[in-house]
Amino acid sequence: EVDTLARNEMSIPISCYQKLNMDGLLKRMWSEMQLVRIYTKKTGHKPDFDEPVVLTPDRGGCTVGVFCDHVHRSLRTELKYALVWGTSSKHFPQRCGVAHNLADEDVVQLVKKKNVISGELRR
Repeated sequence: EVDTLARNEMSIPISCYQKLNMDGLLKRMWSEMQLVRIYTKKTGHKPDFDEPVVLTPDRGGCTVGVFCDHVHRSLRTELKYALVWGTSSKHFPQRCGVAHNLADEDVVQLVKKKNVISGELRR
C-alpha cells in the first residue's frame, strides 16, 4: 500500500513516528510552492544563513528590485548595484542591477549610492 502511494506523482511518503523522509517533504514543499530563499550579506561580514528573505514569483517576482522592496521600500531608489553569489550569477560575485532574476539560496549584498550634499559625502 505504501509502495503504491510512493509511486503517485503528487505524493510523498513520510513517517512521523520513525522520522523518515521529513527533509524530503520539506524540500518538496519549497519546490511546489515555488519559494525562493535569498540570504543577505553585510560588507566585510559572512552571509547570514539564519533568516532568509523569502520571495515567490506569484507575489511580485524574484528580482533584485523586489528583494530591495522587501528589505526597505526606499532601498530600490538608493541602490547603486547588488553583488550576487549563487546559481543565478555567472561568476562570484556578479555585479547586478534591479532587473536581475534571483535563484533559490542566492546571497545578495546591496550597495547604495553615495549622496553628495554641499560638498560632503553622506551615506
